[in-house]
Amino acid sequence: MPQPRPAASARTADRRAAPPHAPAPHSRPQGGAAPPGRPRTLDPVQELHDAPLAPLTTLRLGGPADRLVTAVTDAEVVDAVREADDSGTPLLVIGGGSNLLIGDKGFAGTALRIATRGFELDGTRLELAAGEVWSDAVARSVEAGLAGIECLAGIPGSAGATPIQNVGAYGQEVSSTITHVVAYDRLDRTTVTIPNAECDFSYRNSRFKQHPDRYVVLRVVFELEDAGGLSAPVKYAETARTLGVEPGDRVPAATARETVLKLRAGKGMVLDPEDHDTWSAGSFFTNPILPNEAYAAFVARAQERLGADVTPPAWPVGADRTKTSAAWLIDKAGFTKGYGTGPARISTKHTLALTNRGGATTEDLLALAREVVAGVELAFGVTLVNEPVAVGVEV
Repeated sequence: MPQPRPAASARTADRRAAPPHAPAPHSRPQGGAAPPGRPRTLDPVQELHDAPLAPLTTLRLGGPADRLVTAVTDAEVVDAVREADDSGTPLLVIGGGSNLLIGDKGFAGTALRIATRGFELDGTRLELAAGEVWSDAVARSVEAGLAGIECLAGIPGSAGATPIQNVGAYGQEVSSTITHVVAYDRLDRTTVTIPNAECDFSYRNSRFKQHPDRYVVLRVVFELEDAGGLSAPVKYAETARTLGVEPGDRVPAATARETVLKLRAGKGMVLDPEDHDTWSAGSFFTNPILPNEAYAAFVARAQERLGADVTPPAWPVGADRTKTSAAWLIDKAGFTKGYGTGPARISTKHTLALTNRGGATTEDLLALAREVVAGVELAFGVTLVNEPVAVGVEV
């Protein structure tokens, strides 16, 4: 039975100024440069020089930025972007830092940390500022009894990153609920509203990812479902098995969210500062999508290596392509859970996560990633593609 909940027609809004972990600005006398590593207030934007970036990423890796600006309003975001563009300064946009791999030398330019806040629920319409913590937004939508993003619980990062990657897990993708995205267009130098149909969403891809230097996401608007407190139909087989239901069934949205959180935690995919398996960027590689002919060649190679009765995972993508599992490829190529001896290793809980065990450098992680890519290609003829955005380095 649906659990009691607030009426979905109620309108709620929350426009907090800054996240709890944002460093407090410090004033200084007018004139002169701020000392390295010390913040100064640009009224109202906060600025730091020679600023560490590793603490702003879930991998906890990477060198400093020449300059770090923290923006807490859309106007501050736009102003910072325009300033960088006008001066020809390289710009790195940082949200939750869950999809960033920053080189050990850091970033020679301005890093813009988007710390905007805004959660506005009007019936089934949900508008999120780009800096909203995604997992918190999912929890609040479920508390309101709405369905559509409950299986995306526990995904680290900010709301503004979700349309860029077309974030998805456990049978849901944000592309199925996003109505439009508000972004700053650096080419046209204007704020634009881009409807879902023009976002070019596909598997872990979008218009925003295809043009990474053009758009800076400001707000994301979703249309959720009021199903009387129930979830959207459960699509993912593992979720359905854990819930004890059939695919297509609905369960209380809160139950679906709690189940997904448990599944993710069991794979080290819910952030925990005490658990080095979560010092990662989540899934480091995307699931390969192969033309059917290439998939058939891969299956033949897998059976030659592992036995004629082996059937690799397969999900049709349209009529002429097939998606397979990166985790399966990595494991069967010999890179099992916990693989590695140095400070960067494969998670002990999930082969798709490359982790910082403490004291790792970006180069340590890159060496591991390259070893995995080369090993999978040698074993199966399939080239893995990294999911995190690499800054100043190449996998």
